Amino acid sequence: MRYARSFGRFWWNFVVGDDWRVAAGIALALILSSLLVGTGANPWWLLPVAVVLVLAGSLWWATTRADA
Repeated sequence: MRYARSFGRFWWNFVVGDDWRVAAGIALALILSSLLVGTGANPWWLLPVAVVLVLAGSLWWATTRADA
């Protein structure tokens, strides 16, 4: 059980890291892309846009918190 817990902690730290908002934003973009593909759409553009928006949001959040 100890190995399973350590394995889970490793993946949590690897995926989520310092900012859970980034992981949640990218997960949401992946889910939305999957749903759009299921409807027959071609959402190839969604993930690059989501990465840019999530990165910009993360930087904005980090810089505004550092000033406070």
